[in-house]
Amino acid sequence: TPIAEETGLIEDIGRWVLEEACRFAGSLNARLGREVPIAVNVSPRQFRQTGLVKTVQNVLDQTGLDPHALELEITEGSLVDDTGQFIMTLKDLKKIGVKLAIDDFGTGYSSMAYLRDFPVDRLKIDRAFVATLETVPSNVAILKAIIGLGHSLGLRVVAEGVETAYQQAFLHGIGCDELQGYLFSKPLPQQAFEAMLFER
Repeated sequence: TPIAEETGLIEDIGRWVLEEACRFAGSLNARLGREVPIAVNVSPRQFRQTGLVKTVQNVLDQTGLDPHALELEITEGSLVDDTGQFIMTLKDLKKIGVKLAIDDFGTGYSSMAYLRDFPVDRLKIDRAFVATLETVPSNVAILKAIIGLGHSLGLRVVAEGVETAYQQAFLHGIGCDELQGYLFSKPLPQQAFEAMLFER
């Protein structure tokens, strides 16, 4: 990924990933008869593209995916890049109707004032805090603070990297809205993922 970022290939790769994800989600939702959201990571370099909003709109038009079914994830480290242009891009993406999430939250150096101004929908807590939940007592305070911050800003909060029943129970107990991690499922090939959804 660093090489792709440095050479600019990440923009082509990112568009391909976005197209494939939206095409798959659109097809899956049509067969399921209900909306299953899809999340796609967007690199800092992609966010610096002047044509990102147009690219996303074109992909949605081509694939027929409902914009509300698409969530774009940005890393916390992206938040300090060219803030004025960044906020404008986020706002334009929100006008399209896509959802926005800040990934790996808690490990970067973004300003709380920036967070207040960003039109995002979710905070995704970095897995590092969850993994050491039972061994690093200070992480409990950090997790509670992030969840409280997210809720006070009207955001849903997601914990990443949940692997044990204890982590699941604890995070639910302190008000975390959503959990993801190996406790629920490891990454799956497309066919296995579809089979799991159609069984439910």
